[in-house]
Amino acid sequence: MTREINRMAVVGAGVMGTGIAQIAAQAGIRVTLFDSREGAAQGARESLKGTLDKLVDKGKIANADALATLSRVQVARALTELSDVDLVVEAIIERLDAKQGLLAELEAVVADDCILATNTSSLSVTSIARNCRLPQRIAGFHFFNPVPLMKVVEVIDGLATDPQVGDSLRALAARMGHRGIRAKDTPGFIINHAGRAYSTEALQILKEGVAEPAEVDRILREGLGFRMGPLELFDLTALDVSHPVIESIYNQFYQEPRYRPAALTRQMLDAGYVGRKVGRGFYRYADGQMIDPPAAQAVPALEAFPPVWLGTENPEDRARFTELLQQVGARVEEGTVPSSEALCLLAPYGLDATGAVGLFGTDPERTVCIDPLLDIARYRTLMLNPATHADMRDAAHALLGRDGVGVSVINDSVGFVAQRVLAMIVNLAGDIVQQRIASVDDLDEGVRRGLGYPQGPLAWGDSVGPKRLLTTLERMTELTGDPRYRPGPWLRRRAALGLSLRHNEPLPTEPQR
Repeated sequence: MTREINRMAVVGAGVMGTGIAQIAAQAGIRVTLFDSREGAAQGARESLKGTLDKLVDKGKIANADALATLSRVQVARALTELSDVDLVVEAIIERLDAKQGLLAELEAVVADDCILATNTSSLSVTSIARNCRLPQRIAGFHFFNPVPLMKVVEVIDGLATDPQVGDSLRALAARMGHRGIRAKDTPGFIINHAGRAYSTEALQILKEGVAEPAEVDRILREGLGFRMGPLELFDLTALDVSHPVIESIYNQFYQEPRYRPAALTRQMLDAGYVGRKVGRGFYRYADGQMIDPPAAQAVPALEAFPPVWLGTENPEDRARFTELLQQVGARVEEGTVPSSEALCLLAPYGLDATGAVGLFGTDPERTVCIDPLLDIARYRTLMLNPATHADMRDAAHALLGRDGVGVSVINDSVGFVAQRVLAMIVNLAGDIVQQRIASVDDLDEGVRRGLGYPQGPLAWGDSVGPKRLLTTLERMTELTGDPRYRPGPWLRRRAALGLSLRHNEPLPTEPQR
């Protein structure tokens, strides 16, 4: 049975604490703000008044609602004034000893049935609750900044947490207009955990010299539809925040290769090149704006083109690439082998261009690969092998850019850029649900809301095809020998059985109630 929460306290009146107080008060809950810093809680209430006034001015809320919301927010001068609340949410400094100490103080003040929740983003809920008298009432309640706009909150069960506590917090989240997603207490919980694949694989691509930062960002932004490229995102969040998280999750998972950090970001951190806030990261900035944003690769100016021989792995790709080539005015050869003059355009999954040359038996000097994963009406990626002649590179680029659609040309790489990043995202998502860290629905919806992905990872994987992603990962594992690319059981089994990646497994027994 869930407990209805009508009175709550927020300890820590920073940006996160103020945001939590705002959405709770807007939902009709009476909130008490406390901060150990002199005047901080009162200052947060005044800041909240300013926020509500702006919402009124913009027509987002009525003035009467703003006044009612503010009236529900009170300021406490001491922890002892929190004795009658149903819930306390701590949003203090991200330090284990500080959170443990605060919970010990709170247990001496609040009633035994009061829920104590931590807004931790990276610490173990189980560890935070370790010294508590009643660890069963401790849970994670992790919001994202800015709280009123990020409509998702992770509800985290520690090993000792009573499931009904999580039920009550999830019901509260719904009252506040947020989607509560239930997570097991593991490093990174759901959203920060799932986000590792996007960022770490982009760094691995840079390490291998596949493409410059701007091209990596452009392919993933324009080609796959992410709001920001991963390197732009690093600059926004700042490496002094994001790199320690990468190292922490890697070490908390006992050096699991999927989460391997990059030496480059450690070097940049040491140099102080942490991102937009200091004017230099992967890009340069002045007053928060990028200086000389990298231009797209220039399309070569050619008037004459060689015929094109097309190599694909399935009829569907052959049909759509043939149509594209005809639309841009290419002469498409129909023979089973290319002529000696032909540009050999290959569309492999998971392979590098060198491997594709072997698969299709083409002349490497005349071979260029094109990524079949992308929506080619939206964006295109071409990949060279070490032997590709410059005239074939230029012919492919000019031809495929002839209709004005963006084109990136990259160096040889397993899985291009988009394939390897998306395959890693989907594979990691499958591992998260396989480990019962989160449900399929919570994983997909949490990542979509919390990270702004165009689709939830598992739904996205279904749209691409589980078998295609499995092939991509298997080939990347074989070619690189790197266990980071090994397919997880969730993806492998569903690909083998022809099931959706969102298909839940039957339970061996009925759950106990």
